[in-house]
Amino acid sequence: MLEKTEQSIKENIQKAKAGNQMAFSSLLDTFWNDVYSFQLLRTKNENDAEDITIRTFSKAFDKINTYDEAYEFKTWLITISKNLHVDLIRKRKRSLLDEMDSHGEEVKRVLDETPSVEDRLITEQNLANLLRDIKKLKPHYQKVINLRYFNEMSYADIAKELNEPVNNIKVKLLRAKKLLAEIIKKK
Repeated sequence: MLEKTEQSIKENIQKAKAGNQMAFSSLLDTFWNDVYSFQLLRTKNENDAEDITIRTFSKAFDKINTYDEAYEFKTWLITISKNLHVDLIRKRKRSLLDEMDSHGEEVKRVLDETPSVEDRLITEQNLANLLRDIKKLKPHYQKVINLRYFNEMSYADIAKELNEPVNNIKVKLLRAKKLLAEIIKKK
């Protein structure tokens, strides 16, 4: 029985490669539950699992001619499905970050304007000493400190200036301020 099923799957793959719609339909019926169950475990969400499963079969049928018979058809489908899920996660992260960028101006302004302990320590220093201490930092840290505190640029403007993501700038500034605060404390 199993051998007969495997044989009919191989035949359906050949027919599908030739453009036979009934063969596509048969393959979808045969493997739908495997792909859907796989995605349901990954996403823990019926709508996402169904959406990704639909897109998996759509992509598989678009690319059926690239299928290599040396591999299991189910494995090939699961690989496509896994990649679509990864793409979906990336897209959601990107749109979430974009949304934060568009709606998060107030949050950014608060983050930008709230001085930290390190900020206060830095501003309390004599300017000449501070400049000398800043020069002890690595060049990329010097640059973000200078842009932030002497050019009074926002995170977004620094990101544009250095052609880096805003989050990278925030991390660099945080690191630069901590290193600078350590230099000042050691004196």
